[in-house]
Amino acid sequence: MKRSTLAFAVTLIAGGLLAQPAAAQTEPYRPDCAQIAAFLERAVAEERTAGASALVWQGGSETCFTAAGMADREAQKPFTRDTLVQIFSMTKPVTGVALMQLWEEGKFGLDDPLEWHLPQFAGLMVADGEDAQGNPLLRAPSRKVTVRDVMRHTAGFTYGADGAPDNPSDRAWERLQPLSPDKTLAEFADAMAQVPLLSDPGARWHYSAGVDVQARLVEVLSGQRFEDYVRQHIFQPLGMADSGWSRNQADLPRLAKIYIADDGGTLAPMPRDLWLEANFAGKPMTMGGSGIVTTVDDYARFARMLLGEGALESVRLLQPSTVRLMATDQLDPRIGPENRSWLVGKGSGGFGLDVFVRTAPPRSPEENRGTEGEFFWDGYPSMLFWVDPRQDMVVILATQKIPFDNALHHDFRAAVYGADYTGD
Repeated sequence: MKRSTLAFAVTLIAGGLLAQPAAAQTEPYRPDCAQIAAFLERAVAEERTAGASALVWQGGSETCFTAAGMADREAQKPFTRDTLVQIFSMTKPVTGVALMQLWEEGKFGLDDPLEWHLPQFAGLMVADGEDAQGNPLLRAPSRKVTVRDVMRHTAGFTYGADGAPDNPSDRAWERLQPLSPDKTLAEFADAMAQVPLLSDPGARWHYSAGVDVQARLVEVLSGQRFEDYVRQHIFQPLGMADSGWSRNQADLPRLAKIYIADDGGTLAPMPRDLWLEANFAGKPMTMGGSGIVTTVDDYARFARMLLGEGALESVRLLQPSTVRLMATDQLDPRIGPENRSWLVGKGSGGFGLDVFVRTAPPRSPEENRGTEGEFFWDGYPSMLFWVDPRQDMVVILATQKIPFDNALHHDFRAAVYGADYTGD
């Protein structure tokens, strides 16, 4: 039953206008912890992942925690609460919170042209194909890229191609390598500004390095290094002592391995030297869109702050209206499904500021379970979190399996909500 309907019924009962037996009232939703635990155990047994943990926080307290399998199968180290995980794109909402703190301070406007704050983006052009020699055909965009575009992936930016680049923007990305670990965020922004736009601003939703542009904005607007700003203004106030980009050798025993599934589903560990090179070699890049290492408990504190509309316990990071703004669909209805890339596979909804926003209940059993009004994001090694305000609930799924496994998320959500949950 929707809250508005329930509130109306309570008013009628109090006024003596409606008689409703207590037995007929809808019972509040409660997740089945045994069902969630059984799902994780089954997923490990079926080799869908090497190990995982799940945490559910509802109604002001922890409702469920469960873990299954191994964080490191070769060393026989189980997945625990203390396990460190690489969250990849679940870094993005953290960056969004950092930037919106500066918005609350009046440092910028969401509809400011990006170039007002990062002047190197003043000369952005749209790539409209190539000439016979393979040179991009460029034209001026229909309007300026705004900060709001950067936060909702409608700027026209790219993230580079997964395989061989097949358009001028991705070819420029390949040549310039904006997110090379050897670059600072300032150098990233200079390179990114040279990559032609894929489309006019506001015309398409296209996942991009826009969140790394946000990180550079945080640096320029705050006068601090991005990593320092996040540590001082988010991690430390929330008590997230196990979270950050820069790690040290002492972290390795707690760090879960990432397991790669081949075409047959067999899991093999990713070589640790790839992680060591990125995190221990003193590289200057601190991405806004990826890179945080954390624990399920630490990230739950961040998610609970969002559930609390900007506050956790005695700490307030954002105003309630700001979190509600972030969790409101920001996509113009003119951006139809054909111009939303793979976002449509996330469920019935749109995109806010650095989070997916569910705007309707699931329409079929094939769609991921969830509640209208929830917001969430996930990460490449099949990480997932969501905030469900209607059920006063936060859910975290921590696992380290690539490629990204949406089927695992579908089945995990079914375990959390149950087969009969309507989501309205």
